[in-house]
Amino acid sequence: MNMRVTAWLVVLLALPLAHAQSPPALTRTINPPHLSGRFSYTLHYSQNAEFGSSLGDWQTSSASGAADFANSSTRLPFSLNYGGGYTWTLAGPGYATGLFQHLFLSQGLVWEKWNVDVSDDVSYRPQAPTTGFSGIPGIGEPIGVASPAPPSDQSVLTVNTHVVNNEVIGDLSRRLNYAYTASAGGSSYLLRYPDGNGIDTDAYTGNGALKWRLNARDSLSAKYTFSQFSYPENAFNFTTNTVLPEFTRIWNRKVSSDVAAGPEFTGSSDSALVPSAIRIAARASVTCSFRSASAVLTYSRATQGGGGYYIGAEGDRVTATLSREYGRNLSLGFNVSYMLTTGLENNGTTSSTYGGAQMTRRLGPRFTIFANYTATNQSTTSSLPSNTLHGLMQMASVGIGYGSRERQIGH
Repeated sequence: MNMRVTAWLVVLLALPLAHAQSPPALTRTINPPHLSGRFSYTLHYSQNAEFGSSLGDWQTSSASGAADFANSSTRLPFSLNYGGGYTWTLAGPGYATGLFQHLFLSQGLVWEKWNVDVSDDVSYRPQAPTTGFSGIPGIGEPIGVASPAPPSDQSVLTVNTHVVNNEVIGDLSRRLNYAYTASAGGSSYLLRYPDGNGIDTDAYTGNGALKWRLNARDSLSAKYTFSQFSYPENAFNFTTNTVLPEFTRIWNRKVSSDVAAGPEFTGSSDSALVPSAIRIAARASVTCSFRSASAVLTYSRATQGGGGYYIGAEGDRVTATLSREYGRNLSLGFNVSYMLTTGLENNGTTSSTYGGAQMTRRLGPRFTIFANYTATNQSTTSSLPSNTLHGLMQMASVGIGYGSRERQIGH
């Protein structure tokens, strides 16, 4: 996949001859709106200790950085979010050693009643993602805050397992009138295991939806989604057709919620492996945003590619996040997630849980110190390979960070 970010600068100069009858010299510079925006970055260094698992104990250090950019254009909104770094093993087995990268790009187009958005979410990690935007716990990234990228489909937790993950999403919507908005979209997803210790997966989706604004607080929508999942090393594929009615309510300026549920029809190229079935797909969320705290609780249930270790699976996920600020210098973040992955080709299940807590203290205008605790636990009734997590694993981390002042680029 090749990605390019294009930019142009047009400068008009009018420099007439300097004599008594000439008009004054005119100089005009035009900065394209998509070059103007807000930019910031952070740097972190941490010392980590992982313990309490059947794999043994080990100590690591991590150096990482993050960058965020959002332009100031209302017609062509663009944003970039990046997080990445490297982890070294200081003592014990090198399960966590390696490079990690996560890049999320989003480009929009707003034109009268039309709205277009295209995003690309690409990552490379030495383990299945858990906390933070990068997915690597204990490196000092904020936790308990909303992530701009869609959640990962790696619902089976792993160690020492390098993975390339990429998802491209496109959405088109048109406001028909005050009450109705129609939309359509699609996505392409791939999951690759360069070391051959997981199941490579491809997925394609297409969807269409109609939203009805009932009043200032309530809205209804109905969405149809077609998905196809395939496996490059296996001739098998399966499809899903999902109809999902949804109700959204804004309770007040601080609390909002939505709930959706509907039938999901599954068919496959080999009915002996995965027979046709009708299941229930659902999702729900509650969002609370206060002056010094915010919290989000989400639930989802849908058929997915299998998390890298099943040929198709039904996935349930519950996630809760909380962030709280105490004055200007102290902040706390919490997150917890529970995932249940049930294979379509057999009755095996994998139950995965992870959670983290982080305290961050400001040391002046740019520097911070932080302490983090993360726990992950996984059990299964399936025959999963040894690179998947079995049992409880804990991490304690301390570190220091540097954060730049948010800068305005252009005009």
